Amino acid sequence: MRELKGERLLAERERLFGMTEYERQYRGYGVIAGVDEAGRGPLAGPVVAACCVLPEDTEILYLNDSKKLSEKRREALFPEITEKAAAYGYGIVSERRIDEINILNATYEAMRLALEMLRQKLGRMPGVLLNDAVTIPGITIPQIPIIRGDAKSVSIAAASVIAKVTRDRLMRGYDAQYPQYGFAKHKGYGTAQHYAALREYGPCGIHRMSFLCMEKISG
Repeated sequence: MRELKGERLLAERERLFGMTEYERQYRGYGVIAGVDEAGRGPLAGPVVAACCVLPEDTEILYLNDSKKLSEKRREALFPEITEKAAAYGYGIVSERRIDEINILNATYEAMRLALEMLRQKLGRMPGVLLNDAVTIPGITIPQIPIIRGDAKSVSIAAASVIAKVTRDRLMRGYDAQYPQYGFAKHKGYGTAQHYAALREYGPCGIHRMSFLCMEKISG
């Protein structure tokens, strides 16, 4: 990544400081963890959630909502985030489980799995969760749902990058298994290329059957 200097570096640090507002507001709760997910909308593949604790005053230049970052930038940030994090965890819930319990409940399940992995690495539960617009059922510690939180909190943004990169890597692996669908490119989302492949080949083993509109596929 290009090195930032002078006014650009100052502007980037000011932007990042603005994204610590919630971390500063809830510092009295103790350890703060951000939670986010990737993959609620695709037609294929799992939903992945991540939970991340960043030490106070951690600086990760360019950190932002993963959707605002290029794939190259996300991949570059991933090792920096995971190295600087005090702890992080992720949870993966399969397409079959999504079909069984619906995507919302599967997302909550992935978030609980991510939190449990983080708890094991950290040695205790965090004091508070900053979540991207949701309240996770079955969690007893305080939760702060923040609308568009992945663009407003460094903790949630870090979790969003971990979740997105983890899922993208899984989808690139599935691309090698099912090369005719183009999963490496669209990551399972409903693009024109993906629907064209579905019309030609039909669903494969990682498609979410509850997401597929058969009329659109056959048409």
